[in-house]
Amino acid sequence: MKINCDMGESYGIWKMGNDEQVMPYLDMANIACGMHASDPTVMLNTVRLAKQHQVSIGAHPGYADLQGFGRRAIAMNKDELAALFIYQIGALAAICKSESVPLSYVKPHGALYNTMMQDDQVFVTLLEALQRLDPSLPLVVMAVPNHEKYQALAAEHGISLWFEAFVDRAYDQNGRLVARNVPGSSHHELDKICQQARQIIEQGTVTTLDGQTISVHADTLCIHGDGPQALPTATLLRELLPAGTVGDKGRNSNQAATGEAGGGQ
Repeated sequence: MKINCDMGESYGIWKMGNDEQVMPYLDMANIACGMHASDPTVMLNTVRLAKQHQVSIGAHPGYADLQGFGRRAIAMNKDELAALFIYQIGALAAICKSESVPLSYVKPHGALYNTMMQDDQVFVTLLEALQRLDPSLPLVVMAVPNHEKYQALAAEHGISLWFEAFVDRAYDQNGRLVARNVPGSSHHELDKICQQARQIIEQGTVTTLDGQTISVHADTLCIHGDGPQALPTATLLRELLPAGTVGDKGRNSNQAATGEAGGGQ
């Protein structure tokens, strides 16, 4: 199980997150691509930072919503959404190429991520776009109870899925993240984060906001880099999860998505 974190979310002179301190503890860096956050210089510097610490790089595309940090859904037709998605991945891929490092996966951000998990049409649009752009890039999606549906759709398009769980966000009874405007939707106490992380790692379950226990089998655990507990959470997870070769678990998910083995979900 790998540790991933949303990174490179500064913009111009505006600083977000604690990338330099957090990066050494990660396996995977989800780098913002300029629409919900970041700019070309921030993207370049974040790629260089990931390269320095041998951290796998993923594109983190979102809705074109700098003011709202990509947390507001935007109505778009299929071609508009595909173009926005491909544009952002392509930009980061070019920067990676210029630094002689690979782009290893794609993880949508914020409202786009949530919409993808709630709307099959949006999910398929992203799969089709990724299939046209580079089908070798895995897509990071949320580990949910009905994961088989997503695996089947991804397999139809030749796309691998990596499933992730969250240690600093609350879950509802359907295995989804609780909306941020609901009290208790985010965990700010390190003890609570540690408890949820251990439960996911050791038991493959999570306790929902209303006290239910649900199954959550993940390939990777996410830290939100803009959160106040990003650095202590990263150090905690690195203690709980021994460092390994980035992509080991992802290869298992790749087999699962293509029907070659039982895999991660």
